Amino acid sequence: MEKYLALIFGLFFTLQFPAQKVFSVDYQSEADVKVYVVKYESQADLKVYKVDYQSQAEGNEGKWFFVKYPSQADKKIYFVDFESQADLKIFFGKYQSQAGWSKKEKKQLIY
Repeated sequence: MEKYLALIFGLFFTLQFPAQKVFSVDYQSEADVKVYVVKYESQADLKVYKVDYQSQAEGNEGKWFFVKYPSQADKKIYFVDFESQADLKIFFGKYQSQAGWSKKEKKQLIY
């Protein structure tokens, strides 16, 4: 019984908190999400912190781990040149504590 309970508990957290492993593609047509990097934190929909290890990129709170291959990614992103082309505006923070959503209505883009 404990094995089943642990399995259900593990599945719940896997489904509720997807990892944010991302891959930056070369072409807009390959991307799941088009991203624009803003200059100021206050302009961002999402404040992102790049983590060093894949295990740190849990949840949907802006902690991103950039993978080497597209097949490893949960989301493929394309960095656009103009804000008007973007699905999501992000700001890269220097500290892990800065990571998080400013506009939660865009949160579904990363799920």
